Amino acid sequence: MEKCIGIISGANIENNFGTLCIHRPVYMLPFGGRYRLIDFAVSNMVNHGIKTIAVYTGEKIRSTMDHLGDGKPWDLNRRFSGLMLFPPITHDFTLNRFGDVPQFYSTMDFYRQAREKYILLVHPNILAKVDLTSAFKYFRETDADITLFYKKQQDPWGQYINSDKISINDDGSLDNIGINLGTEETFNMFLKTGFMKKEVFMKLVMESIEKGNADYLLDAVIKGKDKLNINTFEFRGHVENIRNLKSFYDANLNLLKKNVAHELFYERGTVFTKTKDEPSTLYTETSDVQNSLVANGCIIEGQVENSIIFRGVKIGKGAVVKNSVVMQKAEIGENALVVNSILDKDAIIGEEIRIAGSSLMPYVVQKKQILRKD
Repeated sequence: MEKCIGIISGANIENNFGTLCIHRPVYMLPFGGRYRLIDFAVSNMVNHGIKTIAVYTGEKIRSTMDHLGDGKPWDLNRRFSGLMLFPPITHDFTLNRFGDVPQFYSTMDFYRQAREKYILLVHPNILAKVDLTSAFKYFRETDADITLFYKKQQDPWGQYINSDKISINDDGSLDNIGINLGTEETFNMFLKTGFMKKEVFMKLVMESIEKGNADYLLDAVIKGKDKLNINTFEFRGHVENIRNLKSFYDANLNLLKKNVAHELFYERGTVFTKTKDEPSTLYTETSDVQNSLVANGCIIEGQVENSIIFRGVKIGKGAVVKNSVVMQKAEIGENALVVNSILDKDAIIGEEIRIAGSSLMPYVVQKKQILRKD
């Protein structure tokens, strides 16, 4: 798949995540104890032989640069190709326009000069270990202009309402893309991922700018579907569609299911991330940990149950943490209670403080926030 450029570009949905995304884009949310959401997209591309990856960072670029850097953890720190970070560039004609099309156009010279003939577009908030080799083979064999990925998702309880829904013709070609309103227990969930010929990609971007009829590439694809050969590829594995605070919370806790964790972390290659050398976690005689994922560098003196604990977390004696996501270097004091909550990095919960959310709406403590009785 060396003939393919990987593109990672996410929608501006930070408002759906409250204080967790004040200083970071959604794709940089910590996940699973030691990762970021974007790690899964980058790692899956690298594991399938893609050596040129372009990331459109959005305006909140600091955390992206700190984490991705030159791409060394993914072997993308190359003299040629490798990892490209594209911050927003504003032209006179894009001042009042939003969407990914103006940003793609601002880097059009990069695509003109690239030797690769194909493009893989991935949305970093959708975690799915797609077999890209098989999908690319199907894309090439069918001589499609675009191949879009989807999953037949069971949704009897309406958890995926407002997710993108793809309608497919009997021959597997694209009919249209809309919004899931929960009218069906099983629907075709669009994974916002697909292969595209580079010449088609460039033409759609240029025409959208010239005609002013689409700010997002997906809108341009839908408007031109009658002129393009667009087919679909079904993914049958596990998908985490992280589109708001509740789905982010659920996706983390789903890692406590062995089959989910195994598929996301190990199938079709491992997930790489920025490394940090820290000692093993210390469990004292007073600790009690059940059904939890605990990263390295922690000190656990209290009780932890059904939770995701990131690097360097300290949980004091007599403290209880249940059904919660505790991010890097957070501290929970003695005899404190944390239930159904998300603690951002460096948050501090003082002694005997009690916080509790619900499984439908977790309580969020923002980055570096301190909760104490005094």
